[in-house]
Amino acid sequence: MSTILLVEDHAWFAEQQQRVLEKANYHVVCAYSPQSAIDSFEQHQPQAIILDMLLAHNTAMALLHELQSYQETAHIPVVLYTAQAEALAQSALASYGVVALLDKTTMRPSDTVRALRRAGI
Repeated sequence: MSTILLVEDHAWFAEQQQRVLEKANYHVVCAYSPQSAIDSFEQHQPQAIILDMLLAHNTAMALLHELQSYQETAHIPVVLYTAQAEALAQSALASYGVVALLDKTTMRPSDTVRALRRAGI
């Protein structure tokens, strides 16, 4: 069973995503801030990250930059979602390990599962 780190600061949305991912046979670890996500890596060693772009007090870009700076985390695929997906280019995010960019305003709960499976997770 693959471990997924879900980084989402909105508790209701995190619970919904966690339920869908667990139903698809993923083990989900939730982090509600970039710092708690970083703290989770050593203990949980996730195979993928699902990340909300706009987090309270910080953006996902700071976390993505931090992940890319360490050999142990630079290889982890990231599914990024945001309400501002149309303003971002997935190709520009690929260097940060982003394998899928989802529009939070139109995505279905199962879209994260499909994105993980397309990434081989």
